[in-house]
Amino acid sequence: MAITKNALIRYQTLDKCFGNPGRRFGIKDLLDECNKSLMEFNPISEGIKKRQLYDDIKFMQSSQGWGIPLEIIKEGRKAFYRYEDHTFSINNQPLNQLEADQLKSAIQVLQRFKGLPQFNWINELIPKLDQSFGLSKETTNIISFENNEYLKGIDYLTPLFNAVLYQKTLEITYQSFKNPEPVQIIFYPWHLKGYNNRWFLFGRNRDFSNLTNLALDRIVNIQESHEPFIENMEIDFEDYFDDFIGVTKSGDTLEKIVIKANTNQADYIKTKPLHSSQKRIKEDEQGYTFSIEVIPNFELERLLLSFGENIVILEPRELRDKHINNIKKSIDQY
Repeated sequence: MAITKNALIRYQTLDKCFGNPGRRFGIKDLLDECNKSLMEFNPISEGIKKRQLYDDIKFMQSSQGWGIPLEIIKEGRKAFYRYEDHTFSINNQPLNQLEADQLKSAIQVLQRFKGLPQFNWINELIPKLDQSFGLSKETTNIISFENNEYLKGIDYLTPLFNAVLYQKTLEITYQSFKNPEPVQIIFYPWHLKGYNNRWFLFGRNRDFSNLTNLALDRIVNIQESHEPFIENMEIDFEDYFDDFIGVTKSGDTLEKIVIKANTNQADYIKTKPLHSSQKRIKEDEQGYTFSIEVIPNFELERLLLSFGENIVILEPRELRDKHINNIKKSIDQY
């Protein structure tokens, strides 16, 4: 159970009331104080009822909460609530079990970011938290992310991130798969993009006016250049990747691509669309027909081939023929 903001406000309010030696608080007083605090945080809050207040007190007394030393003083038909020790506060206590479990889960997520730019502090933070709270004991890893920390070129991610952030011109030694020898490039880095478990640097090559992307696994070396930085005044990377799949923009013309998936693949494609533009055209016992509107590129071709016999490209004819030709070439390999 996660502790929400509203719950935290109530616990903190009750903690102050229980620890106040100058005033006695009955249930109605506690309820009024909690609702007052909630209204200060959110003026349109409807507050809580007595049942929720009793549940809050019960939680604070439990081992899952803080095990508060609550004393109930009865005077006739009235009951007043206070800490047996006025110096007690939930803010001075070690983590309760719920907080420790939540922190363990957060640390497991944070560990997936180790090695990424601007997250080097995690390498120092996690051992300190572990030592302070003993969080590694009986910790079960319950979530995994796709991540390859041994990916070639990943070491360049942090310096490239900083170069983009602080607008530093770079001299990059780069060897593409097509060139037998590496070349020197003066590069103005603008954006980093991850796709298919690889990283790409987008920016401008000094020798060309168009946008260029460099695969990090083809970078041999980088160093800062003293040349003035040319700032990105052309491209909004929030929108740039919307019209195509992957990292290669091959033109500017959107095409409507119609695809039919057989029944084996239909549910998969419906629940994990190929692109945000995906629209249903028809669905029957033969399969699921849908469309996407994208700029065709190499990554789209690779993606469609990955579905094998489970899809048929219906339109456009040019992409359909190219897909058929790619399948024939694949068959010829056998």
